[in-house]
Amino acid sequence: MRIVPLPRFEAEADPKARGLSDEEISAYQRLAPPDTVVVKYGQMGLIGEFPARLDRVPGCGTKFVLKTPRGTEIGEMLTTTCSNGGCGKSLTRREMLDYIENSGGRQYPFTTSGRVLRIAAVEDLQHMERLSELKRPMLKRVREIVVELSLPMKIVDIEPILGEELLTVYFMSENRIDFRDLVHRLSEEFHSRVEMRQIGAREEARLTADYERCGQHCCCQQFLKVLKPVSMKSAKVQKGTLDPLKISGRCGRLMCCLRYEDQTYADLKKNLPHRKTRVGTPDGPGIVMDSQILTQLVLVQLESDGSRIAVPVEQLCDPDAIPARPAPPREAEVRRRPRGPRERSEAADEALRGLSADEVTRRLSAAPDDSRSDQPLSRQQRHRARDQRAEEAATGAAGPVEQGETQPPGGAAGEGSGRRRRRGRRRRPNQDGSPPRAAGGSAPQQAAEAEPAAGASADGGDANGQKRKRRRRGGRKRKRRGGEGDAPAPADPG
Repeated sequence: MRIVPLPRFEAEADPKARGLSDEEISAYQRLAPPDTVVVKYGQMGLIGEFPARLDRVPGCGTKFVLKTPRGTEIGEMLTTTCSNGGCGKSLTRREMLDYIENSGGRQYPFTTSGRVLRIAAVEDLQHMERLSELKRPMLKRVREIVVELSLPMKIVDIEPILGEELLTVYFMSENRIDFRDLVHRLSEEFHSRVEMRQIGAREEARLTADYERCGQHCCCQQFLKVLKPVSMKSAKVQKGTLDPLKISGRCGRLMCCLRYEDQTYADLKKNLPHRKTRVGTPDGPGIVMDSQILTQLVLVQLESDGSRIAVPVEQLCDPDAIPARPAPPREAEVRRRPRGPRERSEAADEALRGLSADEVTRRLSAAPDDSRSDQPLSRQQRHRARDQRAEEAATGAAGPVEQGETQPPGGAAGEGSGRRRRRGRRRRPNQDGSPPRAAGGSAPQQAAEAEPAAGASADGGDANGQKRKRRRRGGRKRKRRGGEGDAPAPADPG
């Protein structure tokens, strides 16, 4: 097929069209073709450093036809490792070896057994494109053969190369499998050498996965070459969630990015004290309750008052080298703040608890009026004041006690301070239908209560002959007779 150059791409091939200065163009033209190049090849992203005999200077991303231990295949240039070729982004061999050592060492998929044949032509790229289109029906046929042979294995993917001398089959299996019959049938089917390679869950994601939840390509496809196991300890140290669904990747294992900051968290955690450790702070010594790794803050509970404060790790010191925090002054030495009505009522109730009615009245009368208005009385004080007023009223009604006379024990003075009627409790009526007499009442009051009410009949009825009705506790009404054996009053014949 004849190649027709397009004006757009021909213009981009011109160094002046890319915005390069004359000095940069002349420096680029003085470069010689590199002696060695670093390339990436294969579906698993293998890395190799191969010698090259080229007639022109290649750039990053150039496609090469390589001769590797697997056969003839297509590779992509990453950088150069010699000083006579490449641009300013080229690496030295020492820098490349240091990168490989930090990325996995011997486990890194790096090889030098190979060479660069030529820069890939259009025909080479088109042939590789046809093999990629035939990959799906070939994979389907491989799976059909596995089902026919009843092998307990899962075919993940296959990889043909440019020379078609090798077909790599990636599979997963939990047990050891004898696949000699499978290899024989596949060799006859595709007329090439077949290599069976067992992989794990992480390698399966490298072959089949595309994007992760972060929106980027999976790290195992982009740059990770050594897939090391990740422990749950990394998630705990980084204060992340322990939900497996949120910290697992496409492979079902813990996400590889948990290892990126693991060393940073480990170094920062060494600066923080352990929990339940006694440390010193600017406010005094205390006990470490918790810490934050990234912010380098420590939550300390002070020994003086038990309060908790957040202290930077730089301000921590020896707890025995700082003076203890002075104790707060006593309550009697500090002027108390104004209290609310409820608090003042409770304080007044505590001050008058256990005192007699006379003592309570004397203290309340001796207090100034402004303090009484500011401090309302409690319920107990109001009850005592009410009993005291009832006692004074009863004493005034009976008159002064003459010398030599004694007040009856059931009088107001004796009963007012000793026994009080409970609120809400009603007494049963007397046998003669008269209302009950309150305990502790004075003699004139009891005599007044004993007189029948005006208009009431002797049998307990009213003037209209109706029965006396009383409301019992609970809201129900019940008719009561004046006496047990009394008969109803006869109707007025008139």
